[in-house]
Amino acid sequence: MNDSGLLPYLQPYFEEDTGLKMEVTSAGTGAAIKKGETGDADALLVHAKASEEEFVNAGFGVERVPFMYNFFVIVGPENDPAGVANCKTAADAFKAIADSGQKFVSRGDDSGTNKKELQIWEAAGVTPEGQDWYVNVGQGMGATLTQAAELQGYTLSDKGTFLSNDAKNSLKILLGESDDMKNTYSMIAISPEKWPDTNIDGANAFIEWMTGDEASKLIAEYGVAEYGEPLFFLIESSDAAASASAEAAPSDAAASASAEAASSEAAK
Repeated sequence: MNDSGLLPYLQPYFEEDTGLKMEVTSAGTGAAIKKGETGDADALLVHAKASEEEFVNAGFGVERVPFMYNFFVIVGPENDPAGVANCKTAADAFKAIADSGQKFVSRGDDSGTNKKELQIWEAAGVTPEGQDWYVNVGQGMGATLTQAAELQGYTLSDKGTFLSNDAKNSLKILLGESDDMKNTYSMIAISPEKWPDTNIDGANAFIEWMTGDEASKLIAEYGVAEYGEPLFFLIESSDAAASASAEAAPSDAAASASAEAASSEAAK
C-alpha cells in the first residue's frame, strides 16, 4: 500500500475528513505485527491472513477487517528463459525457475509477500535458500524489484507495486491474477485491553473511514488514469464474511503506524 503510493494518496483525505493526524511506518507484515505486539502502533494494515489471525487470537488485536485485495504476480525478463509464462500455477513456475538456474530475487523480510513466496516454494517442493540462483535482499518490494531488474531475474510482487515501479520498463508480468495469487489486505485495531494507552478511538476512526464511501471511491479509482486499471479492488460487504474464511493467504505490502490521533499499517 505504501510502495504503490495508495496510502500516501489517501492520508490527506483521511486527515481532512476526520481532523486526526496519522503517522505511518511502512514495513513488512512480520515487522508490522511486532510493532502491534509491543504497543508501538494503534492500528495495522497488513496482508498475511494466518499471521493476522494469530495476532488477534493472542489478544493483541481487536478484530481482523478484510477490506480490499489485489494479486500477486510473478515478474521476470521479457525473453523469459525459465518459461514461466507457459506454466499454469505459481508452484509450476517456481519449479521451472529453480530447474533453469535463473536468478530469483526474494524480499527475505518476513513480509506478507515473502510469506506467500515461501508457501509457493514449499508447494513446488523446492528449498531455495543457499542456492546460487537465489538472491535474498532482505528489503522492501521496491528495492527487490530494482534488484530483479538489474539482474534480469524473477521475483514475486504484488501487482500494484510492480505497475507503479520503474522495474516495469525492463521486466514483465509472466503469471498472475489467479485465485491462488489473490492478496487480501486487512486492518486491525490494537487491543486497548493489551495496551491501555493505545489510541483506540483513532484506530477505529481510521478503519471506519477506510471502509466508508469516500475511501472506497478513491481506492476504486486509484491507478485507472495512469495504468488503465485499478491497482486494488474492494471486497464487497456481501462478500466480506466469505473472504475472511476463503481468501488465499498473504502478500507484500504491510505497514505499521503509530500516531498522535490514529495510526495505520501499510503493506509493502
